[in-house]
Amino acid sequence: MRKSVFVLVAILIAGTVLASNPLNLYGRDAEGRNGVVAAAKPEASEVGVKILEMGGNAVDAAIATAFAIGVLEPNASGIGGGGFMIIKLADMDEPVVIDFRETAPNSTSPTFFNLDENNRPVNYESVIGGKAIGVPGEVAGLLYALENYGTLSRKEVIQPAIDWAEKGIPVTVNLFSIISDNYEKIMMMENGVDLYLKYGGIPYEVGETIVLKDLANTLRSIVENGKDAIYSGEIAEKIVGEVQKRGGVMTMDDLANYEVKVRKPVVGTYRGYTILSVPPASSGGTHVIELLNIMENFDVGSMGDNTAETIHIWSEAMKLIFADRSRYMADTDFVDVPLEGLTSKDYARTLAEKIDKRIPLEFVEPGDPWKFESGSTTHLSVMDKEGNMVAMTKSINYFFGSGVVVPTTGIILNNHMDDFVKTPGSANSVEPGKRPLSSMSPTLVIDPEGEPYMTIGAPGGTRIITTVAQTISNIIDHGMTVQQAILAPRVFRMQTGPMSIEGRISINAYNRLIEMGHEITVRNDYDPYFGGVHAVLFNKDIGILFGGADPRRDGQAVGY
Repeated sequence: MRKSVFVLVAILIAGTVLASNPLNLYGRDAEGRNGVVAAAKPEASEVGVKILEMGGNAVDAAIATAFAIGVLEPNASGIGGGGFMIIKLADMDEPVVIDFRETAPNSTSPTFFNLDENNRPVNYESVIGGKAIGVPGEVAGLLYALENYGTLSRKEVIQPAIDWAEKGIPVTVNLFSIISDNYEKIMMMENGVDLYLKYGGIPYEVGETIVLKDLANTLRSIVENGKDAIYSGEIAEKIVGEVQKRGGVMTMDDLANYEVKVRKPVVGTYRGYTILSVPPASSGGTHVIELLNIMENFDVGSMGDNTAETIHIWSEAMKLIFADRSRYMADTDFVDVPLEGLTSKDYARTLAEKIDKRIPLEFVEPGDPWKFESGSTTHLSVMDKEGNMVAMTKSINYFFGSGVVVPTTGIILNNHMDDFVKTPGSANSVEPGKRPLSSMSPTLVIDPEGEPYMTIGAPGGTRIITTVAQTISNIIDHGMTVQQAILAPRVFRMQTGPMSIEGRISINAYNRLIEMGHEITVRNDYDPYFGGVHAVLFNKDIGILFGGADPRRDGQAVGY
C-alpha cells in the first residue's frame, strides 16, 4: 500500500513542479535607515524587523528570527539542532562568538559507529535514527544570547514563533520540493508523518498551511521555564526516551550538562576590510579567512568576474584550503589546531605560490601552518542603525535531521553525529562531549575605517565556506551591490573531484577551463547546492542599510 501511495504522490509531485517556475530573482532585497533583517523566509525577517520596531536591539531581533525560522523552515533547523552566532554591539569592545553546537553524548567513543568493510556506518546509522543525534544546543544558545546581550523578555521574542506554529506555516514551492524530495524519509518518521503529510501520506500543496500545535506548546514551555524546559523535566525525558528507543545513547545527564561556549572570533583582513568569524568547532570562519588570504595574492578585480582565469584561481585555492581542513580541523577543546598559522598572510602566500595560472594542480597535499604559529542549515543576518551586528547560522544538518521526531513536542532531532569522522585516529573522531566539525561561517565585516560594514553567512554544507568568501569578494573586488553579489554565479571545488559551476558561467569561460585541464560539473543556473546567502551591508556615506537574500532558497530581506 505504501509503495502505491508513493507512486501516486510521485506523479502528483512531478506535475506540480513541472507546471511551475519557483524562481523569483527580484524583490528579495530590502533597504532601511533603522534596521534590516535577512533570513531564509520572509515571515521570519518580518518577525525580526517588528522586534526592532518595538525597541529591541539586533540580538533581540536575531533571537526572535531564529525561533521563528525554526518553525517556518522546520526541515533545516530548530529546537533539536544547534549552531553558531557572532555578535558585535556598538558598545562592545570586542565581538563574541556564541557556540551552541551539538555535542557527542557521554557514552560515545571513537568506535561508536558500526562500520562495514568500507568503513561506512551500517544501515546509515550516522544519519538516520538515535545514534545520529548529538545533544542539541539551540535553546541553550539562543537564550544565553538573549539573557546576556538582548533587552526583551523570552515571551516577547518567542511569541511570534508560537503564533506561526498555531496559525500554520505556508507551503512554498521550495518547501513543497523539499518535502517531495524527502518523501520516503518522512514516511519513515513515526511521529512526523502526520505533521508534514496529509491523511493517506499525501503532501501538502503549494499555498496550503501546515499547523504545528505540538511545537507551539513546546515553545510555550520554553517561554515559561526557559532552558530547563528542554534540558530537564518532561520534555527532556521524552527526548531521551525517543533517542534511546531509536538506538541512541543520550541520557538525561547529557542534556543537563550541555554548556554553551563563549569564544573569541577568528580574525583576518581582506584588502583592508576586517573579517570576523567563528572558530572551531566550526572550520568555516578559519577557512573563509584562509581562502580570502590566498585570493588576496591575485588581482581578481582586474581579472574580471567569473572569467576562466578568475574561476581557475578560486578553484585551485579551494583545493588548498580543503586539504588543510581535512588534516587539521576539529574541536579545539580536544585537539590542538594551528589557527594562527591557517589564518596567516605569510602562510597563505606559500599556498598561493603553488597555484599555476595555466593548469590545475593534479594532487594537493595539506600545507604546514604550524610554522606560522606564534604560540541542510539556515542563516540570518541582522544589522541596525546603531551599528549592532549579528550573524547566525544554525542547523539540524540533513533535511529533517535524523528523521526522529520527539512525540507530542514537534521537535525534529538533528543528525550532526554524522559530521564526525567515523573511524578512530582523526582529529575529528568521535569523543564524549566533543563537538563535531562544521562548515558554518556566520561572519562580520568591518570597513577599513573600523566601522560596521556587513553581516553575512549561508547554509550549504562545505559550500558555505566558498560561497561566503566568493560573495565577500564580489562586493570588495568587483564593486557589486549586496544583492548582485548574492545573485552572481558560484563555483565550488573540494581537494579532489570535479569543479562544480552554476549554469550561468559563460560558454567561453567553460571552454577555456576545459582547455586548461579542469573536470567540470555544470549545475542549475541558481542551484540550492551552493547555499543561500543572507547578508546586510551598511553604506555609511548615505546612511542606508541594504539587505540581500538568496533566490536559491526562500530568502527575503526586510527593512524599516
